[in-house]
Amino acid sequence: MLQQVNGHGSGSAAHSGESLREDLKELLGGEVPPQQLNDLTKVNPVTLETVLRCLQARYMADTFYTNAGCTLVAMNPFKPVPQLYSPELMREYHAASQPQTLKPHIFTVGEQTYRNVKSLIEPVNQSVVVSGESGAGKTWTSRCLMKFYAVVAASPMSWESHKVAERIEQRILNSNPVMEAFGNACTLRNSNSSRFGKFIQLQLNGAQQMTGAAVQTYLLEKTRVACQAPSERNFHIFYQIYKGAHAEERVRWRLPEGAAFSWLPHPERTLEGSVGTSALLLGLPEDHLLETLQIRTIRAGRGQQVFQKPCSQAECNTRRDCLAKLVYARLFDWLVSVINSSICAAPDSWTTFIGLLDVYGFESFPNNSLEQLCINYANEKLQQHFVAHYLRAQQEEYAMEGLAWSFVSYQDNQPCLDLIEGSPVSICSLINEECRLNRPSSAAQLQTRIESALTGHPRLGRDRLSPEPSFIVLHYAGPVRYRTAGLVEKNKDPVPPELTSLLQQSQDPLLKVLFPADPEDKSPEEPSGQNRAPVLTVVSKFKASLEQLLQVLHGTTPHYIRCIKPNSQAQAQIFHREEVLSQLEACGLVETIHISAAGFPIRVSHRNFMERYQLLRRLRPAITPSPHGPCPDGGRSECPPCTEPATLQGLLQEILHTLPAPLHCGRTKVFMTDSTLELLERGRAQVLEQCARHIQRGWRRHRCRTQARRRRAAVLIQAAVRSWLTRKHIQQLHAAATVIKRAWREWRIRMAFLASEELDGVEEKHSPHAPCSPGSSPLPPAQTRLQGAITRLWPLGLALANAAVGVHGFQRKLVVFACLQLPVGSPRSCAVQTAQEQAGVLSIRALPQGSIRFHCRKSPLRYADTCPGPSPDSVTGFNQILLERHRPGHV
Repeated sequence: MLQQVNGHGSGSAAHSGESLREDLKELLGGEVPPQQLNDLTKVNPVTLETVLRCLQARYMADTFYTNAGCTLVAMNPFKPVPQLYSPELMREYHAASQPQTLKPHIFTVGEQTYRNVKSLIEPVNQSVVVSGESGAGKTWTSRCLMKFYAVVAASPMSWESHKVAERIEQRILNSNPVMEAFGNACTLRNSNSSRFGKFIQLQLNGAQQMTGAAVQTYLLEKTRVACQAPSERNFHIFYQIYKGAHAEERVRWRLPEGAAFSWLPHPERTLEGSVGTSALLLGLPEDHLLETLQIRTIRAGRGQQVFQKPCSQAECNTRRDCLAKLVYARLFDWLVSVINSSICAAPDSWTTFIGLLDVYGFESFPNNSLEQLCINYANEKLQQHFVAHYLRAQQEEYAMEGLAWSFVSYQDNQPCLDLIEGSPVSICSLINEECRLNRPSSAAQLQTRIESALTGHPRLGRDRLSPEPSFIVLHYAGPVRYRTAGLVEKNKDPVPPELTSLLQQSQDPLLKVLFPADPEDKSPEEPSGQNRAPVLTVVSKFKASLEQLLQVLHGTTPHYIRCIKPNSQAQAQIFHREEVLSQLEACGLVETIHISAAGFPIRVSHRNFMERYQLLRRLRPAITPSPHGPCPDGGRSECPPCTEPATLQGLLQEILHTLPAPLHCGRTKVFMTDSTLELLERGRAQVLEQCARHIQRGWRRHRCRTQARRRRAAVLIQAAVRSWLTRKHIQQLHAAATVIKRAWREWRIRMAFLASEELDGVEEKHSPHAPCSPGSSPLPPAQTRLQGAITRLWPLGLALANAAVGVHGFQRKLVVFACLQLPVGSPRSCAVQTAQEQAGVLSIRALPQGSIRFHCRKSPLRYADTCPGPSPDSVTGFNQILLERHRPGHV
């Protein structure tokens, strides 16, 4: 059930919810439900009431983010919504081609800044300004943005860069709880209020990968260490130490269980009730610490003589508080420096950055002092930055560029800034002047000076019914009453030199680092006697740091997130219309919507536009060139960039002939909306894709040709190598054949020699009484002489008879008969078998000299009826060689 809101119960709340839906349905013509309107520029008409109704409908539907032109409105849900900030959702917004088409989210702003760093037009540093009242959710928003950048800025291709980004992410995220513990506190309006401002610089390299980060802090509310407003608490760290310390740490830090702590547990107790514990914890002698707190050292005269003056009870309390604030401020600065040393990258390792500005929101308490004045002054400067950058500067630029534009009136807070910081007289100048005067200042006297010097100022008010001196400043977010009591003392923030000297003598290791003993290392709170006049006050130092911050913001492209607190009770599903309405009026949200709906947030110079988008002319087919048309080749050649508006307008018409979208060409710049920029980038990506395809085709063609040439060259090389190897192999075969032939000839000669040795004698003597074969007849003398010659040449005939080629048939047999001196008259009396008819000659031996009869042993040339076959064991010598040669199957 809904709780009571604006004097209505839960039943009336339900009835009002139905009436709200009916009113919005009637207002919007029943086309789009209000909870589905992602952009307030689509509300018609744009008024505070309609915007308020739309935000309420979306909030009750658990839709907490809404676009308002260039600004994102973030409603604090006051309940955990884990699925709204999951890593999967971060990757979804990062991978989307057009994140603007998704539901409004802080991740949309984060992705837009990240893509702008990757350069849609040119690389520009980005900044995100998170503003809103205390408790509106600024710290949570900044924390979620840091998680988003840590996820998307890691390279998935490089494991090393991913590990670096993960390391930086963990260190940044781990530093948040530490800084919140030392810098946040519970206030009346927020249980985790930031009591300092911080600007986090996320550093990216040329590949848009996170390489480091840096943290810069502004105006720590160190007075909270010594005193807190009623129902408020000190910094979180003190309570965390008290609850989380174990037994040993409690003994060492003097933290007994169940004890209550304050500066003095009881007002009636003196300073000596706690100086012993303080001296022990600070590592200082007790008597030396007590003497420094009770006695003031004064240097006077030309010789700078030293005088000591006892302090009153109030002065002792002031010196005690000053000591505590000094130690805590140095500790906080040291903590920030340690964090920066662990996460900051080298200057040459990053090129661009994304800045996250999280400052204290606008504050208005029952009792407001110097801290609230500085905080609200910072919010006024940031609001002026938004007004100057967006509301005023854009409209003035439209008029200067010659665009048809009707000015939208808006609330300018410059008069309020003139009241606070203006020259020659302002509230800050009067407070600083009171600090420089060497006289005691009263609250009533300061109020009188402010009222008399700034009388008639439209932003200065006075509460005549207030019982104590004060003045009222009409801020952009509402009036705030400031008490003048204690303003001058807080602005001086004096640090006695003897306190710093005392802390430099500490034996504690951490205090030695915080307060080095080097005399050259002088703190700005420790001026010498000759330099007391130009000592910077709290207001002066804060103003200087704020100006430095604004210079950084002016050098970036800012993005704005307006955090809205739906109720002051920090409860979910409760929407206080009056509180939200005052916040919408204060931040000028309606004027922002008007200007965003009719304006052109993207502005590009002519030169940059033509350099980036002239290639879009490639999308147009070749046509006859006109005076303002493309080049004769159909836009494929690059023309020199033109800066004349008329010529540029013609070129723009050619570029945008396929991209119908509102685009205006001014005198020096081109103005367009986000949708137009998306269309241009889409067309540019299409041209680049076509060019990439052409390049790929050319490369593939070149690679194929190169591979073909290499293949042909490889074939030629392989053929040459094979030819060389073949010739070498043939040469080796020829050499081997020559060796074989030579060996064969030698073997054949040797065998012939062995055969001739086995013959009986060189000359055969024919005996007339030699026995003849039966049936043979005596030969005539002529034939006898012929037989003698034949007998001497019979080995030649035998070789011819055994050869595979040569004489065949009957001639061969005649040669055999002649060589063997067989009787030719009676050929039937004997049978002669040659080597082709029988298995090779085994042995042909001659008988002893004086006989012409051959001794045949199993010879294929034998007498069939008279030559008995020899046994295989009688085959020896040349007979064995002939046997192996003529063995059946021998080739």
